[in-house]
Amino acid sequence: MILVTGGTGLVGSHLLYKLVSENEHVKAIYRRAHTLERVKHVFSYYTENYKELYDKIEWVEADLNDVPSLELAFKDVDYVYHCAALVSFEPNKYYQLRNINIDGTANIVNLSVSNNIKKLCYVSSIAAIGHEPNPNQLITEQTEWNPEEDNSVYAITKYGAEMEVWRGTQEGVPAIIINPGIILGPGYWKGGSSGNLFRLIHKGLKYYTSGTSGYVGVWDVCDIMFKLMHSDLENERYILISENLSFNDFQKKVAQALNVNPAKKEASTFILEIGWRLDWLMSKLFGKRRKISKQLAKSVRTKTIYDNSKIKNALQIEFRTIENSIAKVSKYYLKDTSKL
Repeated sequence: MILVTGGTGLVGSHLLYKLVSENEHVKAIYRRAHTLERVKHVFSYYTENYKELYDKIEWVEADLNDVPSLELAFKDVDYVYHCAALVSFEPNKYYQLRNINIDGTANIVNLSVSNNIKKLCYVSSIAAIGHEPNPNQLITEQTEWNPEEDNSVYAITKYGAEMEVWRGTQEGVPAIIINPGIILGPGYWKGGSSGNLFRLIHKGLKYYTSGTSGYVGVWDVCDIMFKLMHSDLENERYILISENLSFNDFQKKVAQALNVNPAKKEASTFILEIGWRLDWLMSKLFGKRRKISKQLAKSVRTKTIYDNSKIKNALQIEFRTIENSIAKVSKYYLKDTSKL
């Protein structure tokens, strides 16, 4: 039996589709009943008999910080895919991020140890990997994390969660950690998901940023997770990116796929520096949610290049092109918005 945490999220829902399509026996955790409709919607993208596949999942209402409910979820489980996480770059959400990403992962690890789980796969992020001082230097799985850097609260808590997983390996649970780049996938068009980028570009962006990052399709992420869990590989981490792209190139490709005009102006360092300060001030004066932090303002103008050779060599695979992933996500976005 397989347990999937975060089953109603972008990665979790696509992973569940992959698993039930492969006739795996699956349990999945959810926190709020209304989010289950998102999973059905994702399934409906790919098959007409989505209800039949969805009904194969054994759903368990549980919370990462509610150990008794997690204990019930772990009953008769052999393998765990830990996809649940909070994604936010708002500095004032640090303790909430820590509670879910670090403490919640610690609970999953502890129960994996006590239940003799055969293998654990944890979905981390490239945010939890260190940076190179030379922007032209490839970032690999061996690039050291520097705790003295001005890291985002999200990055700090994802790194802390990885430390919990490595602790689990020392206590007898074989594990795999994946570090995906920005994951492109359909069905989640708001919030912290990359789908929000498609929505914003479709509405019309005024500015683009000069930064570079790694991008990957959700289908590659799920396929690789499945292969890693069925392999002899263990106690390793893998960067999952299809391509490194500047945000300007990314937003141009998305705009073309959505048949809208791309942003034409670059957000300068001056604009971004003023922007995060004004954002902070509005938060303090009026209690508005943070949209851009100091760390995010720096990140979106930073050039980072990630190396995906380790996973390609380990599994002898090739990634889908980003153009392919963008085209698929754009198709489903336009299909969804046409119904509104």
